Amino acid sequence: MRGLVRTVNVPEVGFLAVALVLLLVFVLRFLREPRRVSNGIYLVLALMFLALWVLTLLGPSTSEVVITGLFLAAPLFVVVLAFFLVANGLKLFRREGRRLANALTLAAGIGLFAMVAAVAVGVITLSRVNSGAVAVAVGTMVLLTGYVGFVFTAFLLYSVVYGRIPQRPGHVAIIVLGASVRDGVVRPLLASRLDRALALYRRETEAGFQPLVVTSGGRGADEPAAEADVMADYLRDRGVPDGCLLREGESTSTQENVRFSKAMLADQGVSGRVLVVTSNYHVLRAAILTRRLGVKADVRGARTARYFLPNAFIREFVALIAQYRVANAVAAGAVVAVLPLLALST
Repeated sequence: MRGLVRTVNVPEVGFLAVALVLLLVFVLRFLREPRRVSNGIYLVLALMFLALWVLTLLGPSTSEVVITGLFLAAPLFVVVLAFFLVANGLKLFRREGRRLANALTLAAGIGLFAMVAAVAVGVITLSRVNSGAVAVAVGTMVLLTGYVGFVFTAFLLYSVVYGRIPQRPGHVAIIVLGASVRDGVVRPLLASRLDRALALYRRETEAGFQPLVVTSGGRGADEPAAEADVMADYLRDRGVPDGCLLREGESTSTQENVRFSKAMLADQGVSGRVLVVTSNYHVLRAAILTRRLGVKADVRGARTARYFLPNAFIREFVALIAQYRVANAVAAGAVVAVLPLLALST
């Protein structure tokens, strides 16, 4: 009889229970309001505990091999990632120009190389001199890098998840967020957004709805006309009736895009759920912004050139970190304080 009874492994049950609770929290929060970046935190935590549960199923010896392999592979992964980011940054400079906005992948790659070098120097120093201060400094650097990596993974994963949520027709309006139209030319990034908006407009009309289409974007110093006018002309030439087009030509930021478009629709007596169209890397931050501005909205993304995506996602991540700067400062401060406090307590 005893041979038929399986001994309960407490860590195994605990990891699975925590993973299921986190998944339940994620699902409930997602159903209540999908436009929250914190949903991604719960999702990644749930996946981490599921991974720990799977490790307990492999047995002690196999788990030890897997964990050792992961620890050994982690530095190599960071170095490979750093090389990729630097190469991508240089490619972006060649194709898009040497502008500060295009330097994020290059800066991130150089930063990773600097972190690896600092950790390596610290480890070498520890092998020669047993210094608690050096150990704390190296450990803190690794923990802080891990925190940034964790938050970025949550943001990236949930951006993909949110962007793939199926949406039913029935929106009262489609708001297309603008992009640069230097020389009055619709470049590939903006054309991708407009083509996605056109496809969504046709889907709405085929389902029996007649949404308004709001092109949103003001006129920059290097632009011959407002982005909204150039965008509206593009859509009109491809079959969207003039009567369905609204031109919001005063905005200079994403926040103003949404806020001014909301006001314009209200002036037209239009209320209800809207569909916001932007680039795929910008979907989650735009969705969060619509929630904060009290707009009932779904956000869809248009495809972006692959070489452009790493820099764009890093830019969005930096913008979100700045937006939630207090929470991130507190969390980072807690991470930085862990090892020094442990060192003082021993």
